[in-house]
Amino acid sequence: MKIQKSGEDYLEAILVLGESTGGEVRSVDVSRSLGVTRPSVSRAIKLLSEGGFVIMHPTGRLELTPEGLDIASRIYERHRVLSAWLESIGVSPNVAAEDACRIEHDLSPETFEHIKAFINRS
Repeated sequence: MKIQKSGEDYLEAILVLGESTGGEVRSVDVSRSLGVTRPSVSRAIKLLSEGGFVIMHPTGRLELTPEGLDIASRIYERHRVLSAWLESIGVSPNVAAEDACRIEHDLSPETFEHIKAFINRS
């Protein structure tokens, strides 16, 4: 199943929030993190759950499936690397984070690997 950019953002948010809270992530946390409405989160989580990327436990806790975790980890790595790279060339941290969020979804794996290799040589 092909996942949309917004779905990748939700998965990434669940991963990042889970890392900061020890795994206790709820829809309201995702809503606050992404600045979207709770109904939007509910709809997205339903679709991601149906796609096999997220489990919503009866307690309301969200958990990434192995496939969801793989996608979220890949997107988050791109975000961190791209943000750091943009900051290293003088972009302010806030703008770097915003731009990285836009770029992370569209960059080919080949280009991303070359950017990582370039950064590691520097």
